[in-house]
Amino acid sequence: MVQQQTLLRAFDDLLQPGRFKDYGPNGLQVEGRPDVRRIVSGVTASLALIEAAVQAQADAIFVHHGLFWRGQDGRVTGWMKRRLSVLLAHDINLFAYHLPLDAHPELGNNAQLAARLGLRTTGRFGDQELGFLGEPEQRAGFADTAALGEHVAQVLGRAVVAVPGHPGPLERVAWCTGGAQGYFEAAIAAGAQAFITGEISEPQAHYARECGVSFIACGHHASERYGAPAVAAHVAAQLGIEHLFIDLPNPA
Repeated sequence: MVQQQTLLRAFDDLLQPGRFKDYGPNGLQVEGRPDVRRIVSGVTASLALIEAAVQAQADAIFVHHGLFWRGQDGRVTGWMKRRLSVLLAHDINLFAYHLPLDAHPELGNNAQLAARLGLRTTGRFGDQELGFLGEPEQRAGFADTAALGEHVAQVLGRAVVAVPGHPGPLERVAWCTGGAQGYFEAAIAAGAQAFITGEISEPQAHYARECGVSFIACGHHASERYGAPAVAAHVAAQLGIEHLFIDLPNPA
């Protein structure tokens, strides 16, 4: 068992949220009981995850996507009321870290996705250096865009959108998890031959074809389901508390 504030300090020390300009508050978003024995991690603080955490008898939840975002309606009605009601009724702490969780060089979403895809990080790029640049660990690399797309799909267990841009083997790959399609131009400027992220918007297909850089969209949730359990498990082991990752299906 650890104190809630001890757990908060451990997360803050690891992820350093003060370094980032983010879209919402990082850290303790909903205060629960002061003592924590078991923490559940997940991607998003959905009602389904909160209810699963209740069933797991969790004292705290750690997520990438919390409840509060810049510019949202501040009224506690509808889905917000339902989520908060369950958290407060069961006195569960909610910890959420957005960009700091993407950026951590070993345990973050980008680093964890790279480890699973067999990519070695060689640099960073883009706003707040959230984009990662690297190369395949296998010396031969990927034969073409289709081969890279098939590899990503197999690792993540879901279909991907693969837009060919670079015509030959892919040796310089950039990636940024989630809804980072806006980083594509920065990836191109950084010298990438292919870019992997969670989502694709209409302009990116044109950029890929016209700039000669391939674009792989592998799903927002699918690309970001590894950082939260990695961080939560690390901190739980450090503090001697229980951890359980709950991965809820999401087609997005």
